[in-house]
Amino acid sequence: MAPANGGGDLSVEPAFVGAGCNRIVNNVSWGPSGLVAFGAQNAVAIFCPQSAQILTTLPGHKAVVNCTQWVLTNKDVHKVGQKELHYLLSGSADGVIMAWEICPSQRIWRSALQFPGMHKKGVTCLTSVMISATVAICASTSSDGIVHIWKITFPSTDNGNCQISCLDSLSVGSKPMVALSLTMVPGENCGLLLAMGGLDQKIHVYYGDLIGKFSRVCELKDHSDWIRSLDFSQPVMLGEGKHNLFLVSSSQDKTIRIWKLASSPASELKKDDIGLTAYIEGPVFVVGSTRYQVSLESLLIGHEDWVYSVEWQPPILFGSNLNQPMSILSASMDKTMMIWRPERNTGIWMNVVTVGELSHSALGFYGGHWAPDGKSILAHGYGGSFHLWRDVGFGSENWQPQRVPLGHFASVFDLAWSQSGDYLLTVSHDQTTRIFAPWKNVKASDNRAMWHEIARPQVHGHDINCVCIIQGSGNHRFVSGADEKVARVFEAPLSFLKTLNYAWAREQGNFDTLDKEVQILGANMSALGLSQKPIYLNSARESPTGTTNDAMDSLETIPDAVPTVFTEPPVEDQLAWHTLWPESHKLYGHGNELFSLCCNHAGTLVASSCKAQSANVAEIWLWEVGSWKSVGRLQSHTLTVTQIEFSHDDTLLLTVSRDRQLSVFSLTKTSDGVDHKLIAKHEAHKRIIWACSWNPVKHEFATGSRDKTVKIWSVNKDSSSVNLLSTLPQFRDSVTALAWRACNQSRNTGLLAVGMDNGFIEIWGIASGNLEASAFSATCAIRLDPFLCHVSTIYRLRWKEVNDSESGVLKLASCGADHSVRVFDVHGK
Repeated sequence: MAPANGGGDLSVEPAFVGAGCNRIVNNVSWGPSGLVAFGAQNAVAIFCPQSAQILTTLPGHKAVVNCTQWVLTNKDVHKVGQKELHYLLSGSADGVIMAWEICPSQRIWRSALQFPGMHKKGVTCLTSVMISATVAICASTSSDGIVHIWKITFPSTDNGNCQISCLDSLSVGSKPMVALSLTMVPGENCGLLLAMGGLDQKIHVYYGDLIGKFSRVCELKDHSDWIRSLDFSQPVMLGEGKHNLFLVSSSQDKTIRIWKLASSPASELKKDDIGLTAYIEGPVFVVGSTRYQVSLESLLIGHEDWVYSVEWQPPILFGSNLNQPMSILSASMDKTMMIWRPERNTGIWMNVVTVGELSHSALGFYGGHWAPDGKSILAHGYGGSFHLWRDVGFGSENWQPQRVPLGHFASVFDLAWSQSGDYLLTVSHDQTTRIFAPWKNVKASDNRAMWHEIARPQVHGHDINCVCIIQGSGNHRFVSGADEKVARVFEAPLSFLKTLNYAWAREQGNFDTLDKEVQILGANMSALGLSQKPIYLNSARESPTGTTNDAMDSLETIPDAVPTVFTEPPVEDQLAWHTLWPESHKLYGHGNELFSLCCNHAGTLVASSCKAQSANVAEIWLWEVGSWKSVGRLQSHTLTVTQIEFSHDDTLLLTVSRDRQLSVFSLTKTSDGVDHKLIAKHEAHKRIIWACSWNPVKHEFATGSRDKTVKIWSVNKDSSSVNLLSTLPQFRDSVTALAWRACNQSRNTGLLAVGMDNGFIEIWGIASGNLEASAFSATCAIRLDPFLCHVSTIYRLRWKEVNDSESGVLKLASCGADHSVRVFDVHGK
């Protein structure tokens, strides 16, 4: 819900949410409220196109969200006017449909109701039409081969509840429907037409009244592959009681078909003539007192791959007259969206606008949507990304890319703050490393700088599991570990350093200094997508700086990246290719896939671990920063070491493992490298230990486990043993992430953030006095509101070490299995 939640001495507000869109057709819906809804793993996310920020994520679904649908659509807003409350439907892979109540002006959202559990498999499409200001008819289809028609009655008062009833259930057999569209039939005895299409390659049209059963009235059979999208236009009134309805359909046969349903009084045609007319001109059916003649209006051929979505431009209200623009938006896996309109003189439908991704890394669009005003179009793609274009032309169309929220489209396993706190680095199983930062010159309504993805340093060929930023002086560097046996070291190129200066609105006078210190401008991807080769400053100056798209990329060649200094937040096409960091070193040694990385505070050592099922493989390797030689192999555990942390003074190294053990090593720097000694080993928990975190100013640490407990430990002054100080009260779920931050060094007080398997976050106040158990105290300062939290496992929590000087606000970053990265502003203490 709205910001700040909980009690105690703290309050928490969301500063940033980054998440990618589920890669599923029908996953996105843009409603008359101006907000866009989409599925992000098990959550429903809401974003504002004007600010390019995700406003919230709605928790409730237990499986992946497949589809979303605003109940009040852009077509129906003229019937009921703009409303204060909007309702949103979402369907998930376990057959659950939920309704949400959204108040855009006050930024309030809540779960309104859950539909009766009638679908036995995943919901694949939702459609709705408003009958009146308080009644809507909706239809849902599922992989179980059933289409349900629902009636939703909305409350007429603020405190009322929604009512839901199932009007009809249509069984479509073993070949499910995956596309639906509903529309009202004009006239005195108005009913509903429902079009559905799917795996049987046919379009089935049903008619039903507002309270009763639906019956099939015709079939349309021209497509030669699965039908993926259907959309009815608003009725086009012709006078004398006649009107035309248009239905547009798209298919995996790469074509789009426009069907015209021409009305006339049923009395004009005898029943005996229907068969002959249908044979010659197309299907004929009668509903009430109206006869409809169906004919193929146009066949649109232009896409080169499956066409996943088609949508009519929203109607425009001129005075009291509603005008349906003859304009269709289509989105395809051929990486393009097209706008189709009939040519003014001949009436032949033509492709008048084409936009899309031209980079070789793009893999097509799953859907396209109009803005309520018809001035913008939005696509969501295979890479979980959004693409927004707006017509900014005067007199002629000029569609230009706009900013959108971006994020990972798979589980985010690790994150790290930069040494100065300027940005947040994240890694994910979507095989990318991303950098998020506030862009100071792009302000929200409350004058806060808005966060954006500003670089994508690594685009890899393996799932990335862990990352650490090299601390200390010098250029920005990080080490990442993926589902391979090699850790890779990256260094920031000149283009990123300059972009970061623009993001923070810093003085640009030091650019000449940067040019002398950093000679690498950017990086190119290798053909196999594993290594990233540097582009040097001198060679870049000799090559052309412009990008060309004269020909499609072939399989044999990969185009050169063009490292770019961005003066405003970049968009997806720019991020995907032109913001790579060069790889400087590879660290060989581990026998299995990398799992955990950590750098000490001095920036001299990096520790790493890999997935393991034996003591030999479970070694922790120490690497010397700079020479990148192995300077130690620490043995203690028998299974995967899940997290590694250095103490604040870098003299101790803490490791926790799947073997339920914690180990503490002492580290001493020598002329030959590093001496290490195991000083403590404990079976600390009854289940896997997932997380650990040091007190930033003392030799105390916390461990968190699948046994739902957090334990606080202290290392003796002579660093010879470890004592248990306290066990916090049992949590509601497995503890998977911990982050300890100091508040008052003299009194040894701090904050411990606890992340859980269910996505919830709690922040505890810790006071450990003089390291005696009797002086230790811990209280829960705040439990974050579920609308602020993740909806699946939290993998990492990190406090920003540098305070925001102007406000004293603490920043806490989190990432998890729900594909999201979040930054919280923590106020108080």
